Amino acid sequence: MQTIQLETPGKFRVIEESVPQKGHGEALVGIRSIGVCGTDIHAFHGRQPFFEYPRILGHELGIEILEIDENDLGLKIGDKCSVEPYLNNPATPASRLGKSNCCEELEVLGVHIDGGMRPLLSLPIHKLHKANDLNFDQLALIETICIGAHGIERSQLTPDETILIFGSGPIGLGAIQSAQSVGARVIVADINQDRLDFCRYTIKVAHTLKADEADFEDQLRSLCNGDLPQVVLDATGNRQSMQRTFSLTAHGGRIVFLGLLMGEITFDDPNFHRRELSVLASRNATPDTFKSVINAVSSGSIYTKPWVTHHMELLEVPEKFEETIKQPGLIKAVIHVG
Repeated sequence: MQTIQLETPGKFRVIEESVPQKGHGEALVGIRSIGVCGTDIHAFHGRQPFFEYPRILGHELGIEILEIDENDLGLKIGDKCSVEPYLNNPATPASRLGKSNCCEELEVLGVHIDGGMRPLLSLPIHKLHKANDLNFDQLALIETICIGAHGIERSQLTPDETILIFGSGPIGLGAIQSAQSVGARVIVADINQDRLDFCRYTIKVAHTLKADEADFEDQLRSLCNGDLPQVVLDATGNRQSMQRTFSLTAHGGRIVFLGLLMGEITFDDPNFHRRELSVLASRNATPDTFKSVINAVSSGSIYTKPWVTHHMELLEVPEKFEETIKQPGLIKAVIHVG
């Protein structure tokens, strides 16, 4: 079968692979849609940490089950599923605590091991989340939304609180729509006006701010009746943005770092202590998050239709990937297989 491999930064190639064999506890699945993630873009540009070349990318997957043994999850041939791409060791301390998303031995499809940019793949049955009422493009979005949703779970956001979210790319959008579904007051900040317009006019965020305005804090306080938000979530992975959260969070509030920075951040300790802030990391998502996000997308409380703005066929990736990720107005690109 023809598979797309990222050979070196900036260079995809088509390779031939044998059809995979289904192992014990696995299902043979047909890959139908693949979301293009920021991780894939960073890998293409040679900026992805914990990464080795060559690598078959693809971890945001909408799949169809082609072969499966009898199982206690009720999965059968023909079912459509989203894939939880975090392959964990259930014996590790984190996994035993129910934190398979941050397992000490975690391997993520398309990052640490080869992923889904190919027609067929054999996957553990318990990593498949059935959602026959969703289309394959929606299924390919579930993992992205889950990352944002897990950040909101970590924040313990309540309906009577205000949250400021820095960054409105796909991961930020997952957090934004999850915060909206909680019923909290959401303020979105970004330096990209097109993304802010998307948030305001397409997913109906009432309050958006340009993050690079000189009077940003004054504008923020004005929206919060002179106060600051109880929760600030950073989905940018930008050092400056992450560090400024410490001065923009209300006393007694929570900071959630959803974006990843390869390096160190610093903060003023007296300010940190005076405010008694809580700082939380958020990594990947749990199986329960996948279930709750699928339910939210199915019910329409998280609306995904506007997300997918660009499309490619699998065998077009070597030629069109770089051009596509540079397109103005890109929110999410999806690769179709077959």
